[in-house]
Amino acid sequence: MIFKDSLPIFQQIADRLSDEILAGEYAADERVPGVRDYAALVEVNAATVVKTYDVLSSRGIIASRRGMGYFVTPEARDLILQNRREVFYAETLPDLFRQMRALGLTPDDIKAEWASSQTDNHLQS
Repeated sequence: MIFKDSLPIFQQIADRLSDEILAGEYAADERVPGVRDYAALVEVNAATVVKTYDVLSSRGIIASRRGMGYFVTPEARDLILQNRREVFYAETLPDLFRQMRALGLTPDDIKAEWASSQTDNHLQS
């Protein structure tokens, strides 16, 4: 895994595991790789993955089952989406709005681009 300097490594790993859950690689009630296995997979110290799993556990995305490991919670997908929407509204949209104002773009311009991209995506499928 290639890490960015802008975020702590444990957070980047948490985002990756969350992406994997959203993509269906780990379903609700399915076991995620053990700490050592995931550490080897992403090439980090096991302590970093422990911190990652602690964070995801505190958010209700994974849960520890004594002697069995960590499992995806039934509500994990909804929690991940809710969190990402909150971040999008709090961080991404304000920046987008600033850029739109600077470029003189209107919501109608964005709607037109959105509609065009949906047509393009449909044709590529």
